[in-house]
Amino acid sequence: MGKTVAQKIFDAHRIDAPAEGVSVIRLDRVFCHEITTPITINDLVAKNLDRVFDTTKIKAVIDHVTPAKDSKTAEQGKTLRDWANRHGIKDFFDIGRNGVCHAIFPEKGFVRPGFTVIMGDSHTCTHGAFGAFAAGVGSTDLEVGILKGVCALRDPSTIKVEVKGKLRSGVYAKDLILWIIRMLTVNGATDQVIEFAGEAVDAMDMGSRMTLCNMAIEAGATCGICYPDKTTVDYLWEFIADEFASKEAALAAYSKFRPDADAKYTRVVTIDAAEVEPVATINYKPDQVRTIAELAGTKVDQVYIGSCTNGRIEDLRIAAGILKGRKIADSVRAIVSPATPKIYSMALAEGLIQIFMDAGFCVTNPTCGACLGMSNGVLAKGEVCASTTNRNFNGRMGKGGMVHLMSPASAAATAIAGRIVNSPLFVK
Repeated sequence: MGKTVAQKIFDAHRIDAPAEGVSVIRLDRVFCHEITTPITINDLVAKNLDRVFDTTKIKAVIDHVTPAKDSKTAEQGKTLRDWANRHGIKDFFDIGRNGVCHAIFPEKGFVRPGFTVIMGDSHTCTHGAFGAFAAGVGSTDLEVGILKGVCALRDPSTIKVEVKGKLRSGVYAKDLILWIIRMLTVNGATDQVIEFAGEAVDAMDMGSRMTLCNMAIEAGATCGICYPDKTTVDYLWEFIADEFASKEAALAAYSKFRPDADAKYTRVVTIDAAEVEPVATINYKPDQVRTIAELAGTKVDQVYIGSCTNGRIEDLRIAAGILKGRKIADSVRAIVSPATPKIYSMALAEGLIQIFMDAGFCVTNPTCGACLGMSNGVLAKGEVCASTTNRNFNGRMGKGGMVHLMSPASAAATAIAGRIVNSPLFVK
């Protein structure tokens, strides 16, 4: 019987099967940040188990509140910093060198096709864009991962989402994943993997694929996965050139982590890419989605462009292309947060930062702060934000606030108009 990508990865990493439908798998990477990992660190210290399984496979970053906003967040950062120094974890990204975890870790080449990755963060599924199995886990699983380099997980079942054809101009990966979540619902992929396939996905750059996989969790999925191909190899080449004689050799090696033609899926969903429109969320669930045309005229107080979903250089280029030569509405405040220092530097060199500033945006350092309502863009009660982030839960960006999730293009257009509008209105 043919196998899915996740099944192949599990087969290559399984070290035990303690119960039916459960596997203990070997981990290639354990990622850590300062919000969830300190809980694990303190518990390991209390148990006299302050050890790590492999300092080269653990990567850590301070990213959720950076710089610290108060004594509590400063203490969280200190706990992670001291732990990384204590154990000689080389790949620790402190303030000034840090970026949003699901942007900086791929940027550093830490994820490869066929890898297994865990982190105490639900959007760890982002890294499946590389043909990896990557899952967010709780504190206990994170402890075991740090200490032993293994994780017990349910054997994966998979939904295949095939996107046929080509996305229309003005429609982006964020629109597509919101479209898919609306179809699947927030519980439609619970405890399953989503494989994203088809011509539209094959045509995407790695940034767009990461956007797709990033929000797989919003349909309940454990992980989203894209198939490794030439685009994947090109992205990783600077990190893997010493391991392979050529890009063709790398592609041949990574192709074993593509599904078999007769792989079995719990469900196959087919989408005509030409039917997908620019969309945004309403209310407080990410499957409550309407077209931008349906929401046209909805007033907003704030626009936010950034996060692990849409803070990459490709996203900033798209938004800046719409904002160039224009000003945001007087009724709106707008914030942009490049997701890593490298992205910030690229945006500076390309003149994008100047475009954002000329338009009236506040430009901030890389941070997750606004996305989860902790800093750098928190909403007041009754305020509305057009955001490129990934969750519109009640109170997500601030108690009593409303979040409309949308693409960077739609967010930029909305900033100019002061109300939700379609981005093609501003394309020169």
